[in-house]
Amino acid sequence: MQSFVDDLALLAAQHNVNVNTKKTKEMLIGPIAKNPPKKLTLSGMTVDRVDTFKLLGVHVSADLKWTQHVSAISAKAASRIYLLKQLKRTGAQRSDLMHFYTAIVRPVLEYASPVWHSSLTLAQPETLESLQKRAMRII
Repeated sequence: MQSFVDDLALLAAQHNVNVNTKKTKEMLIGPIAKNPPKKLTLSGMTVDRVDTFKLLGVHVSADLKWTQHVSAISAKAASRIYLLKQLKRTGAQRSDLMHFYTAIVRPVLEYASPVWHSSLTLAQPETLESLQKRAMRII
């Protein structure tokens, strides 16, 4: 893997592209081996090895489970549902509340769902569904 990273760094330098070593991460997918490979280096700096990272708004973990992603989007959606509740308290009309839900809350729960939704445990979709039901009760 180190040779591929070196080739990438060389190619980037040839095309005047800077690779930010602080933002570059390494993740080993699958079970943790007793003797994991050496850490990668890029431009003389050691690349951080992580168990999870956020890629384009999706939390990916080394075990390829979606627990952290579902937790993150649930918390984000819950805070937006709270705003929905505050809007209702101010006397916003049902159509405005529905517009807020479809524009602000639902995209958080559905973003990139074709990637992760089919791999959820039985309890995880129920968690997401309960958030949507809570929003509908408020509306």
